[in-house]
Amino acid sequence: MGVTTVTDVRPTSGADDGVLRTLFRSDQGGHEQVVLCQDAESGLKAVIALHSTALGPALGGTRFHPYESDEDAVRDALNLSRGMSYKNALAGLDHGGGKAVIIGDPDLIKSEQLLLAYGRFVASLGGRYVTACDVGTYVQDMDVVARTSRWTTGRSPEQGGAGDSSVLTAFGVFQGMRAAARTQWGEPTLRGRRVGVAGVGKVGHHLVEHLVQDGAEVVITDVRAAAVERILARHPQVTAVADADALVRTPLDVYAPCALGGALDDTTVAVLTASVVCGAANNQLAHPGVEKDLADRGVLYAPDYVVNAGGVIQVADELLGFDFDRAKAKATKIYDTTLAIFDRARADGIPPAVAADRLAEQRMAEARAKAAQEAVSTVPAPAR
Repeated sequence: MGVTTVTDVRPTSGADDGVLRTLFRSDQGGHEQVVLCQDAESGLKAVIALHSTALGPALGGTRFHPYESDEDAVRDALNLSRGMSYKNALAGLDHGGGKAVIIGDPDLIKSEQLLLAYGRFVASLGGRYVTACDVGTYVQDMDVVARTSRWTTGRSPEQGGAGDSSVLTAFGVFQGMRAAARTQWGEPTLRGRRVGVAGVGKVGHHLVEHLVQDGAEVVITDVRAAAVERILARHPQVTAVADADALVRTPLDVYAPCALGGALDDTTVAVLTASVVCGAANNQLAHPGVEKDLADRGVLYAPDYVVNAGGVIQVADELLGFDFDRAKAKATKIYDTTLAIFDRARADGIPPAVAADRLAEQRMAEARAKAAQEAVSTVPAPAR
């Protein structure tokens, strides 16, 4: 089992403009460690990225996806792990941010042997990284990974885990959406509002349930026809459109991206009809500056890593001996956190995404300063 560890790879003068130069610049967050994993026998190729352990062991899911290139996989792991640092900080968790990606089509290459090999790589980090489910991985997969790594969450209840983390992810997004509704329209409810949900899979279908119960008018889309049909069969009052492009052009009050990242790009923002964006997808802003474009258009953006923190709250609680009610109570606080971010943004005259970043960075900086102070205080005085 070979492990390549890459640390302190900030570019030097004259470095090329590759993935490392682009994604390890100081304004991208300066990751602590990246591990490139390969197991030829099982076909495993994976990237584990640790953005920060200032608040504690890095916690974040494992994405299994057929990336177009290895560089795209590294880029995704780095972006996602950075988002996890900010998410965990604002969720009040004593965890830093990490993320892993497994390269390949899970329908074609996922196997018990591959997952066991992946677990060994996670274990090789000695607890610096705690993994969980993400796109392309499920509870049953984490049960397998846990056989070779005790630093695994998102396991089944039968294996002592919390089960499907998408339940509280959707619940948290709904709390964030309620906060956005209060800020935008004066009341914390989606009743009578038209909400467009792009992606009704693991998280999106739970979000639709909350919205329907709250009295919202719901419009959906998904690249998988079966996912759409499942919603329509259960809720005939829900309507569907062909794709995300059609959805953003549909008259909406709220747009909820709940699939892969990059949903908010220049084209989308230009045609977006909704005055609130609040969804479960990670890394929704396609590039820096989109948050300002949204604000300039009067669109209230609920930062994705704030509102979708319910899942990580759930799996973090698993490390304590899972209690659903305790985890749900903590996820309920996403409403208050989102309101606080909107208030900070309004007071400082900045977009909510910037306000959220500043609050998260403040908590991480305070943790680093405290750790440095404690380290100095434990160093013995030199002998005389």
